[in-house]
Amino acid sequence: MSEGSKGSSLAFGQVVIGPPGSGKTTYCHGMQEFMGRIGRKVTVVNLDPANEAMPYQCAVDIAELITLPDVMENLKLGPNGGLIYCMEYLEANFDWLQEKLAAFKGHYYLFDCPGQVELYTHHDALKNVFAQLAKWNFRLAAVHLVDSHYCTDPGKFISVLCTSLSTMLHVELPHVNILSKMDLIEQYGKLAFNLDYYTEVLDLSYLVDHLASDPFFRNYRRLNEKLVEVIEDYSLVSFVPLNVQDKESMRQVMQAVDKANGYSFGDQEHRSLEALMSAAVGADFHFTSTLAVQEKYVQSQDKALEEEVMDL
Repeated sequence: MSEGSKGSSLAFGQVVIGPPGSGKTTYCHGMQEFMGRIGRKVTVVNLDPANEAMPYQCAVDIAELITLPDVMENLKLGPNGGLIYCMEYLEANFDWLQEKLAAFKGHYYLFDCPGQVELYTHHDALKNVFAQLAKWNFRLAAVHLVDSHYCTDPGKFISVLCTSLSTMLHVELPHVNILSKMDLIEQYGKLAFNLDYYTEVLDLSYLVDHLASDPFFRNYRRLNEKLVEVIEDYSLVSFVPLNVQDKESMRQVMQAVDKANGYSFGDQEHRSLEALMSAAVGADFHFTSTLAVQEKYVQSQDKALEEEVMDL
């Protein structure tokens, strides 16, 4: 049997990537539950050897192959070096991964990946794992989660844009960038612009101007302008806002990912989705609208404009 034909039928899924604390495991848990409610058979694969407390039902766990604490203890490596070693070990043991995945043929896959940025920006181990999955007829989309609180700091947001662009170019998969934890964004401070500005990555010159008001960043204006030019020249980076407790937000993310990897669901799943979206709020969900953040900023700006007119 040839390598490319080992999985004759297509398999669809998501590789969930992003920096530490961005909500990857929570996302996998929420998406597993959401997709389960519309009848999609979901298998969650934990590829993070440091992930010990998993809230979701884990079908395949890299801990059965290798764990980060064992690597750090036996090879005297730090957490970063240990994670890189674990991913290289996984790359060298494709047969283990293939055997585990074969037990869940016909399922939709969520791959919960480690939270080390280097693995997605310039190291090749995970990239090669994704490429091998593609050879096994997996149609994957990369779901890159970024904590939405970075929007409240212009300098950090430019850094996030650079990281997201670098990740998109390196991973070489259909890509969906997610601003996670939208329900918590206002705990970190007020946004300088409307939410659309950050999700659509609109004219970033305004962000550079906003940065220039800070004495520390004023000296680096030229550098920030060049970074912004690189981001805008590629014109690839945009974000989908996510509140994992908001079913409308989850639906929008799921549909964006399905579009990215070409997944097409049947009539039964469509009817289940419509029923879920029209159902009354259950006790186990807290469906607060993600759009409430955007509406609040529009209303506050309208009020500020009215006050300016009154002053005139």
